[in-house]
Amino acid sequence: MKAYSITDVGAKRQVNQDYVLCREDRLGNLPNLFVVADGMGGHNAGDLASKTCVETVLDFARDNQELKTPISIIERAVSQANRIILEKAASDSQLEGMGTTFVAATISDYDMYVANIGDSRLYVINDDIRQVTEDHSLVEEMVRNGEIDRKNARFHPNKNIITRALGAAREVTADFFEVNLSPGDIVLLCSDGLSNMIDDQEILDIVKEGGNDIVMTSLKLVAKANEYGGKDNISVIMILME
Repeated sequence: MKAYSITDVGAKRQVNQDYVLCREDRLGNLPNLFVVADGMGGHNAGDLASKTCVETVLDFARDNQELKTPISIIERAVSQANRIILEKAASDSQLEGMGTTFVAATISDYDMYVANIGDSRLYVINDDIRQVTEDHSLVEEMVRNGEIDRKNARFHPNKNIITRALGAAREVTADFFEVNLSPGDIVLLCSDGLSNMIDDQEILDIVKEGGNDIVMTSLKLVAKANEYGGKDNISVIMILME
């Protein structure tokens, strides 16, 4: 397994509110950990929320030895991160309303455990591209209810309204997925600064063109998102299964 991460402020924003973690080494009872968090909130609140989320999850995974399964570890870590974000927001009026999305993966052999809250995504790519996570967003609910089609969802004016985030409520629940991977699969975690700028088919084309060079492919994905407007921060983690 090889992994690479990159985060970019984009072409329009002044501050990068995304925060990424790309750890191939063992953290406590987790064999590795990959996280993308996309913060929201004014002033420095969004970047503080995403940073707090990732650092709390990292510390919890590294220091906690009593929980054994990936899902139980991530579930408890997310709950703790949510509590800390809420406490920080309550302590400073300038941080009020801060929150963050969260998508994470840990891989043991070829078994991948995925968690997500919000609209940051995880894809598995080989001959085709498959979005494993489901967006917690108003527009995604409209798609599921048949109110709009998926083709138009990327350009909907309410695209950025998310329905679940860390820091948004006292209790937050992550969706969990288990995925069996194969040699040659590429796992892509990203913030919506990528997926809102580039559609899935073009992501697939760029990844296929890059082959096993996940560094160059990651750089091309970020460059393409910026070429198309770079309206938001852009974060990418790519994992090549060997």
